[in-house]
Amino acid sequence: MSPSQKSPPPADRTVSLVTLGCARNEVDSEELAARLEAGGWTLADEGTQASVVMVNTCGFIEAAKQESIDELLEAASSGAQVVAAGCLAERYGAGLAEALPEAQVLSFDDYGDIAARLDAVLAGQRRPAHQPRDRRRLLPIAPAGRAAESGVHTPGHGMAVSAGGAIPDLPPGTAPASGPRTLRRRLAGGPVAPLKIASGCDRRCSFCAIPAFRGAFLSRPPEDLTAEAAWLAGQGVRELLLVSENSTSYGKDLGNLRLLEELLPALAAVPGIDRVRVSYLQPAELRPGLVEVMTSTPGVAPYFDLSFQHASGSVLRAMRRFGDRERFCELLAQIRRACPEAGVRSNFIVGFPGETTDDLAELQRFLSDAALDAIGVFGYSNEEGTEAAALGGQLDPGEIARRVDDLADLAEEVMAQRAAARIGETASVLIEESLGAGRYVGRAAHQAPEVDGTTMVRAKARLAPGDLVTVRVTGSDGVDLAATALAG
Repeated sequence: MSPSQKSPPPADRTVSLVTLGCARNEVDSEELAARLEAGGWTLADEGTQASVVMVNTCGFIEAAKQESIDELLEAASSGAQVVAAGCLAERYGAGLAEALPEAQVLSFDDYGDIAARLDAVLAGQRRPAHQPRDRRRLLPIAPAGRAAESGVHTPGHGMAVSAGGAIPDLPPGTAPASGPRTLRRRLAGGPVAPLKIASGCDRRCSFCAIPAFRGAFLSRPPEDLTAEAAWLAGQGVRELLLVSENSTSYGKDLGNLRLLEELLPALAAVPGIDRVRVSYLQPAELRPGLVEVMTSTPGVAPYFDLSFQHASGSVLRAMRRFGDRERFCELLAQIRRACPEAGVRSNFIVGFPGETTDDLAELQRFLSDAALDAIGVFGYSNEEGTEAAALGGQLDPGEIARRVDDLADLAEEVMAQRAAARIGETASVLIEESLGAGRYVGRAAHQAPEVDGTTMVRAKARLAPGDLVTVRVTGSDGVDLAATALAG
């Protein structure tokens, strides 16, 4: 065989995809799945043996990194070839490959030719893992010369794309799923799906390593997003969850700082889409016009996933973030003046270097005053390569754990009180599951998938997943609600 000839691909080209981490990773996995199928690979059903197991890892915090490593080791014990992809793989590259020889480590740069990469793995070829780079330095990219328009894969932003829908050799029944330029294959059913509107982040929070391995902020063109939304609607999706590292920045690299205000009504108008929900909003960038659109546009959920992280001004400055308790309370008041029933969730970091008992008390006061619907509490942990890891005033892990427990107890109480305050309200609930005997599980507009609780609905009429039904809230249990469907 001459050097120019290629060996035939291995026969047993089955792959199992395991996705860890956030909804952004879910979209990445669905794009990878479509590219693998386009390359002749077969996706293994859950519980069946595959020749290759590819784990789309998370590298955000210590617990997520450990979960990713555990999943890779478990996959290796099955006897399959193991591939590490995603954020942990990108962040550590050759270091992860050396520490975990059971797995081959791929970069985001491998995604565009992922079928060939797995062919090499299956053939026993071990590709040297990449040396991690700060992907923020791989830009700038001019808006007029974006990868989506040129057909060129841009390092630092995950999936390669193809111009004008010219995706060759698609398997039967496969469509260019997210419109004319990218492939996507749904890996989970149900009436809800994430839609990634951008990748990367330009903020420089002192505790966060994500920009270094996800790259600078890059928006997807609105026409691509509306096309993908239409495709998802054709797949039975009724609610879109817009995801990115920072959704409030959408459009700034396209020359329009208010593009999200234009995108939301356009997505809500896509036939078959009943609800659009935005996640990952930065309080510092939440402008009045965006609040107005999110609280007044039919089909857009009045739901604010606000990344507060703390409420003490001094801690927030050390985090290189905006705000304090008073400003955040003013922002919440603005939202609730526009829409009293609006849902608000946030996450908070406890035990940041230099956090005093006064700082913690300020955060506790904020939680008591803010009446948030959903609250996540995380203990601070040093992330290598971040500014915060070198700060003085590092707290003892035991003290951090104690503070987390105390704040989590308060958060549970606040969330339960907020849910109880909704008793008597009417709400629109998207049905996701039937339990039989006229009982259904769904989510109201203030409840995002998986993280914000559910609503148990009793109805005389027969309902189905994907139905949007008006209910009256009759009870609560923690963050969960009970409700009765209203006739008509």
